[in-house]
Amino acid sequence: MLAGKLYDARDPELVRARARARGLTRRFNASHEDGAASGASLLDELLGSRGVGGVIEPPFYCDYGSHIHIGDRVEINFNCVVLDCATVRIGDRVLLGPSVQVYAAHHPVAPAERLRGLELASPVTIEENVWVGGGAIVCPGTTIGANTTIGAGSVVVDDIPSGVLAVGNPCRAVRRL
Repeated sequence: MLAGKLYDARDPELVRARARARGLTRRFNASHEDGAASGASLLDELLGSRGVGGVIEPPFYCDYGSHIHIGDRVEINFNCVVLDCATVRIGDRVLLGPSVQVYAAHHPVAPAERLRGLELASPVTIEENVWVGGGAIVCPGTTIGANTTIGAGSVVVDDIPSGVLAVGNPCRAVRRL
């Protein structure tokens, strides 16, 4: 899976890993409702790595959690979904608006492979000082360069260079920042 090769998501080890992540995210999401201070320790248990000074607003959802690496002072707004079947790296000082979705998971386009239940995953990188507007979707295998702003509702299907404003579906750079 992490090597970018076809894999079977029904593999018992992967099923257990997703169940672990579901339990931790359920507890994390509920911890804020109860006013408990356990949210940070749950994130430390869930995520592959997490920098200092950041905030993740619940609800937050992910597949495994352990493949997500978050830098310092990252702010993730409400209702973020990260399908981390491959590594997802989020650099320092990144802002993800509400309902942003980051997908490392995808499926074969050939119906015969898809019908066999096989899946694919490709890493996603969001470099430092990026703002991803609400409702945007970041697709598998993409990199968003440093100091870039992605407009709300955009769909990132290809790499986006550093230092640009990029918008639309498909998301394209419209000007330098």
